[in-house]
Amino acid sequence: MLLSELIKEWPCTVLQGSIRQAINGVTESSTRVRKGYVFVARKGRVQDGMQFIEEALEKGANTIVTDRTSIDLSRIPKEITVLVIPDSSLFISYASAKLSSNPGEELTIIAVTGTNGKTTVSHFIGQMLRAAGLRVAVIGTTGIYINGKFIASIEDSMTTMPAEKLHPLLRDCVDRHVTHVILEASSLGLCANRLAHCPIAIGILLNVGIDHYEEHGGKQQYINAKKQLFLLAEKMIVNEDDLLCYEIGKEMDVSPMYFGNDHVNGEQGKLAIHVPGNHNNLNARAACCALMALGYPFYEIQQHVSALHLPTGRMEKYSQYGIDVYVDYAHTPDALQVVLEALREEGKNVCTVFGCGGDRDHEKRPQMGAVAAHYSTHVILTSDNPRSEEPAQIILDILSGTSGFPTPIDVLINRKYAIQYAIRKAQYGDIILVAGKGHEQTQHIGENILPFCDMEEVKQAFIYRNLHDEKS
Repeated sequence: MLLSELIKEWPCTVLQGSIRQAINGVTESSTRVRKGYVFVARKGRVQDGMQFIEEALEKGANTIVTDRTSIDLSRIPKEITVLVIPDSSLFISYASAKLSSNPGEELTIIAVTGTNGKTTVSHFIGQMLRAAGLRVAVIGTTGIYINGKFIASIEDSMTTMPAEKLHPLLRDCVDRHVTHVILEASSLGLCANRLAHCPIAIGILLNVGIDHYEEHGGKQQYINAKKQLFLLAEKMIVNEDDLLCYEIGKEMDVSPMYFGNDHVNGEQGKLAIHVPGNHNNLNARAACCALMALGYPFYEIQQHVSALHLPTGRMEKYSQYGIDVYVDYAHTPDALQVVLEALREEGKNVCTVFGCGGDRDHEKRPQMGAVAAHYSTHVILTSDNPRSEEPAQIILDILSGTSGFPTPIDVLINRKYAIQYAIRKAQYGDIILVAGKGHEQTQHIGENILPFCDMEEVKQAFIYRNLHDEKS
């Protein structure tokens, strides 16, 4: 595509160079620049694209785009085109869609947002649409799935991938004869305009918790990010049982559909939901509401509900010696509480192994400590992607919320040893919850990203216990 064709419907000022040149792609990352690319020098939360213009040019960029007029043209060769546009993130979204020939217009796209439950609801919708005979893609935290088959993971474990990657992926979905795509829409992805030029047929708002307040600069900014989905979607579905979500729905110009623990868009017929936990009952009802929004009658939806199963890392169960171990992604106070409530319903001892991630969401740490101490009979605190923070300091933050509870608490900073200790101490009939990482396959410690899978460590811990028992 010629640059002139790409920008003809986009306001811009040409500072230098020609717009009559071929464009092969667009990116905001200098590491992904190829010959003939447009490099968008956008200011991000951590780094400024202006610092990487030279690297982009060395790799073959022929156009630089920015939303700031303070660019130093003296360091850019005259043959390189330089454009100033009003909003860099919106331009990336627009250009990515156009360079892929707007594949979203050929698909029915459902976007799911919420602090908790996005992955589960997305997979539930995908499972039911497949059961209805459709060809479906699910894109989110756990990766890319087409018709239930894992295709690839998403770089940097992003919940909502950048527009420059999303639109080529949607084009691939069209080429694979996919008709429906379910996307996880994170608050960060929404406020960064990653879905701005992705036509969304149905948006779903599940809940609003405290996770990511720090990253957005406060509670209201986080809520405003979630509200972006109302502006993008043709139809909205809202959790009526979440008071904040309900109030947001009432504020919007177009009235949404609602679901709750006792109904799906007003329908109160029985649903044979066989996944554990009241929160997953609600997740299943959200998925059912999506199918109703697509035009499926309630009686037909009822036929597909009984086959729903949880995705990897969501209350994923492994048992030996009468000990049940659950691996779950719960990494917020709300998520940890609903999972522990579900496990406590079985009336057994529950040992919780968890930590909190570093470099983010400090205020949730004592809250999660309090939740774990309240609902568990034993808590083992450990590391969970400490990143650049000291793991011991993170654990001290969590411990500050556990005072006043009689629950015994142990600390083992090494997550592998913490899991082994929990399984070695467990007795017949006990339940162990290993929370926080779920499907993740790595552990981020300092500058190192190391292989680590909770479920694999659980299985290895039982082998270790077996060997220990044989020796004794």
